[in-house]
Amino acid sequence: MRFTISTRKFFLGVSSAALIGATATPALADDHGKKMTTAELNKMSAMQTTSAATSENSILQPWTGPYDGVPPWDEVKVSDFPAAFQATMDKIQADVNAIRDNPAPATFENFTVPMELVGNEANNLFSIWGVYSSNLSNDEVREIQGEWLPKVSAFFDQLTLDPKLLAKTKAVYDNRKSAGLDAMQTRLVERNYEQLVRDGALLGDADKQQLIAYNTELSKAFNDFSNKVLADEETFIFLTDEADLAGLPDSFVASLAEAAEEQGKTGWALKNTRSVMQPFLENSTRRDLREKVYTAYVNRGDNGDNNDTNATIAKILKLRAERAKLLGFKTHAHYRMADTMAKEPEAAMDLMMKVWPAAVARVKEEVADMQKIADSEGAGITIEPWDYRFYAEKVRKEKYDLDSAEIKPYFQLDKMMDALFDAAGKLYGLTFTETTGSIPVFDPEVRTFEVKRGDKVIGVQYFDNYARQGKRSGAWMTTYKDKYKLGGHNNFSATSNNNNFVKGGDGEPTLISLDDATTLFHEFGHALHYLNYDITYPGLGGTPRDFVEYPSQVNENWLMTPYILSTYATHYKTGEPIPKELVDKIQASQTFNEGFSTVEYLSSAIIDMKLHNRETPVTDPDKFERETLAAIGMPKEIVMRHRLPQFNHLFSSDAYSAGYYSYLWSETMDADTWAAFEEAGSPWDKTTAERFRNILLSTGNETDRKEAYRKFRGRDPEVKYILKKRGFPVPGESADAAKGSKDSAAE
Repeated sequence: MRFTISTRKFFLGVSSAALIGATATPALADDHGKKMTTAELNKMSAMQTTSAATSENSILQPWTGPYDGVPPWDEVKVSDFPAAFQATMDKIQADVNAIRDNPAPATFENFTVPMELVGNEANNLFSIWGVYSSNLSNDEVREIQGEWLPKVSAFFDQLTLDPKLLAKTKAVYDNRKSAGLDAMQTRLVERNYEQLVRDGALLGDADKQQLIAYNTELSKAFNDFSNKVLADEETFIFLTDEADLAGLPDSFVASLAEAAEEQGKTGWALKNTRSVMQPFLENSTRRDLREKVYTAYVNRGDNGDNNDTNATIAKILKLRAERAKLLGFKTHAHYRMADTMAKEPEAAMDLMMKVWPAAVARVKEEVADMQKIADSEGAGITIEPWDYRFYAEKVRKEKYDLDSAEIKPYFQLDKMMDALFDAAGKLYGLTFTETTGSIPVFDPEVRTFEVKRGDKVIGVQYFDNYARQGKRSGAWMTTYKDKYKLGGHNNFSATSNNNNFVKGGDGEPTLISLDDATTLFHEFGHALHYLNYDITYPGLGGTPRDFVEYPSQVNENWLMTPYILSTYATHYKTGEPIPKELVDKIQASQTFNEGFSTVEYLSSAIIDMKLHNRETPVTDPDKFERETLAAIGMPKEIVMRHRLPQFNHLFSSDAYSAGYYSYLWSETMDADTWAAFEEAGSPWDKTTAERFRNILLSTGNETDRKEAYRKFRGRDPEVKYILKKRGFPVPGESADAAKGSKDSAAE
């Protein structure tokens, strides 16, 4: 019953693959003239009503055009979503009932396969809805989300908890060993049954109703949380004096002026998002304004006003704890991690605490370097969080003769996209041809590309790169359509990358930072994962949460190769390639500021795990955050990458709750995978790339991901490689050995 999980996840706006599948429409007609029962007549009436609603609804129309159909963004009416939700749920229910009520004994062929193919309407609907809730949100969308999110959540809970479906699923499960199934089919059957049990299918009727109530209340709270954070992110700090722009790059100033104009203001507008905060803190020489921008950003959702999220968080934590207990799990963390590679909270914490001390020690070194410069300049300050990025750039300049402002002119967004495509071609034989204008898009700035492997078209790639009003912050990948063999209809992937880059003003090209370029490569790594899929059953398409980030983190590595930098990093004014000496400086500084980056992320992951690996729910999130950070020795000069009041990963859905550690888990595999390319002698080694694609990318979740990794590497990943990658000491290994490894990766 894969659809019950995937569809709910997509509706909640999670960055994951959408539900996929061609509809298995049941035959409802009279059988050889036999009189139809009342139930059958009612079912037919419901289907006819659904059909009528479909014919009039802009969202429920069949997808047409190339790639077996593409989303009809140019036809969508937001007001049609409520009817589309109801019609889709009715259609799914009718299809499931027809499969469930088949009087023949349940088998893989007559139950598992048709259940795999239920729900194409939901895939299409929630692909469109995901864009409107994440990329094009407005008051109308939020009102619909508030009303319909709980209804959809309750609907899929009812399906998950249907005792007749459980009985059919269990019958196939019990007979799996004698049914002649292959290994992949057996895995699908086992996962289907285990998932139902984990999600409460064995509960008694009263407990099932309680579970539905918990999930319904959680869906309301998730919506409340995300709307409040988005409201705080849609606030602005307005600047009217040119003196307020001291230190800011011209291209950034132009974008701020354009933002102010869009708000009907004169001067410059700073939106309360990371894409604005980060470059401002790195460059502004106005310490008072750095503090103002920083404070507004880190206090999103935590201002004691109508958008304060602390009470919402406490409610979510209480509901999660009660739900976990009802389902038979010790804590919410144990519930969420039951189907991950780590399996237990202790395994995740063990990995995090192996890295945390080295990261904190490095922060102390970084702060000392910054304080030394501040003192030498007579600044008369002690380094505070709003100073960290600014003085880090000064240290970078002093240690490596490298200024981020010197780098940025060479990183044009369009050129970096060319770099993405070139790297994917060299590694996986993919080509990307721009098709913008030939298929509908949801915003004029969205670009599209046809994807081929050799002469065969395998999909279409969308890019929505720029920040806009109504678009949630951050960066993410999603799919509108996934490719699989079952049913013979899904021959193409439709993948989408979504970023929040600040568009260049006054007709200038969009310049992005090195960090932004890394994000671009990261999210595209997710897309490559799905574009490379070669799976049979859609139910084996999703991967464990702590594997999901692995392909994307691996893809980041190619950005820093000399070939990519020297070929695509060209000056936006002169067109000259980035000088070799500047490339050398970038390479030499690859582990610069890793203390900050690691502590910023890892503190968030540790807080997440400690918050959810407890039986008694936290009632005061602010207090818990402060006390836990103090207990683990959080440096005072750094704030969590995501403070609890704005931690969308944790509280806009269940997706990353007790799962933010997964980035580190995945990066451990990533660093170990990069070592495989090092050992092969080149980051472009085709044999290693093909093994990586064939064993790990193309297979989805068709085999256990731990076993798949062992097949690729011949062993489990080793922690030493992530320590080397971040420039931290490796126990028992000299610093020279670690440096030699890093240098070989750059060849």
